[in-house]
Amino acid sequence: MFFIRSCGGREIEPLVSPSGTSVDVYAQNYDATTLGNSNEDSIIKYGYQLFSQTPKYIGPDNGNADMVYQGNRLACKNCHLNAGTKPYSAPLIGIIQRFPQFRGRENKIGTIQERINGCFERSMNGQMLPEDSREMLALVKYLEWLSRFAPEDGDIKGQGFVKIFIPNRAVNLEHGKEVFSKNCAVCHTPSGKGVKDPNRYTYLYPPLWGDDSFNHGAGMARVITAAQFIKANMPFGTTYDAPLLSDEEAYDVAGYINQQLRPQKANPERDFPDLLKKPVSTPYPPYADEFSLEQHQMGPFQPIMEYYKNTYNITKNK
Repeated sequence: MFFIRSCGGREIEPLVSPSGTSVDVYAQNYDATTLGNSNEDSIIKYGYQLFSQTPKYIGPDNGNADMVYQGNRLACKNCHLNAGTKPYSAPLIGIIQRFPQFRGRENKIGTIQERINGCFERSMNGQMLPEDSREMLALVKYLEWLSRFAPEDGDIKGQGFVKIFIPNRAVNLEHGKEVFSKNCAVCHTPSGKGVKDPNRYTYLYPPLWGDDSFNHGAGMARVITAAQFIKANMPFGTTYDAPLLSDEEAYDVAGYINQQLRPQKANPERDFPDLLKKPVSTPYPPYADEFSLEQHQMGPFQPIMEYYKNTYNITKNK
């Protein structure tokens, strides 16, 4: 039996039980509000507050023009559900152990700080946090704390998003609108603009398009990625093992959402220096193929995937 140490230096449960069976990382305590008042615990709690109420501290309405790093009013928790601990909603348990890692969008090995700043530029439609800032330190410390039960390589069940069967057709926008009206509008409103929290800073139900949503450079702006997230997590209360929507419904509603107006990221052409690494459902050019912008945004995606397989022997699934 061996132990790892938490960010506060305390011994915690072993990663591997005496029988050799890995612990259930999702069954552990991730309630940051129960931490103490040491300097280490205080910075973790600040990281949790930044994660769950991001605009309050670094959003457009925080009251300090020097601390505005967001262009919208989303919080990290709006995509990484249950404060970053929900399976198949890109959970952040183990994320620290998985970095540094190679990312095709930058075509290089990147740090966890660079990955966080990618979210600020895209999902938050903002600008990079200084890597030596208290806010960056707090976010990283929170992710370290979430990762304390993860295995050495950081790989966990429920990592990323669920896989779906991608229909071999273009998105059906009319069907997507019907799915949205029936399943999504009750929380996100028929306008898709979401419902603000009474605290005035964040959203109870985030906007899916419009000025306060993610920009078109975010991963969620890709139909396949959005459909995978929706399948395992939406409507509210859905879990990966009890989905409500079919793969086709998730696909069409993802396409409908991503065809609505949203902020545009500056200089998107600088993404993916190696265009062969660009996901097929990336909604902006340039591409290393001759398929239309509309097909990259709405499918069918199989012909594009087949082109890369036949031409470059590259297997793409998103």
